[in-house]
Amino acid sequence: MVETERPGHGSDLAALAAQAGARCVVAVGGDGAVHEVANGLLAARSSAALGVVPVGSGNDFAKLVGVHGHDIARAVARMATARERRFDAGRVLGEYFVNSLGFGFGPAVVRTRNAMPGLKGFLSYLVPVVRTFASFRPPLLEVEADGFQERGRMMMVEVCNGTTAGGSYRFAPEADPADGCIDVCLIRRVGLLRFLAALPRVMRGTHAGMPEVALVRTTRLRIRAPEEPLVLHLDGELREPAVHECTVTLEPGCLNVLVAQ
Repeated sequence: MVETERPGHGSDLAALAAQAGARCVVAVGGDGAVHEVANGLLAARSSAALGVVPVGSGNDFAKLVGVHGHDIARAVARMATARERRFDAGRVLGEYFVNSLGFGFGPAVVRTRNAMPGLKGFLSYLVPVVRTFASFRPPLLEVEADGFQERGRMMMVEVCNGTTAGGSYRFAPEADPADGCIDVCLIRRVGLLRFLAALPRVMRGTHAGMPEVALVRTTRLRIRAPEEPLVLHLDGELREPAVHECTVTLEPGCLNVLVAQ
């Protein structure tokens, strides 16, 4: 067991473990820890398997590997008998993401949540969502994917490899992290009452029929923000790269993952 000491340390430790011949590297933490370990393994081009023991708040990736909701002992036991499966990983601006990437409202919520460290569990996601909405101004975005193009003010664009993001929000209920595609959930600008009414539908994954929502499945996505630099999150980690445009790509089957049976 090695404890991380700083942001990004998990990536370094995972890469070192892979280079030393480790066959499995287990992230004990939340989605941020999973993000770092996965990036370390992928940067090292390692075939070592990524395992997860979830002790974070949202634990979205843990839902994909069958250990969500289990205590530490049970999660470890399930990892010990897990089978390996190849997952896809998205890539943008030189960094990988394994569950989701978000523009607009998503990273704004992450910034608010980072400033409220005392909140735990479900409240750590619900309270920042409501608080962020009061000051949020939907950015002007240009979105291009296979057979899809749109320009306008958007609440958010969530690019999903997994089914959920933010702990309880099922942006892409049909997503499969091993299908060679990314699922994009685009939500156009909406008012407060409509937004609050839509939250339960997003949590249930029944938002596909709403006129403010577009769901797109693709292998490549281009995002441009003509008015201000992009702000994004990768697996819940805030990034402000000072660029107005980026391209999201997918590397199919590049990550070896332990999936509980």
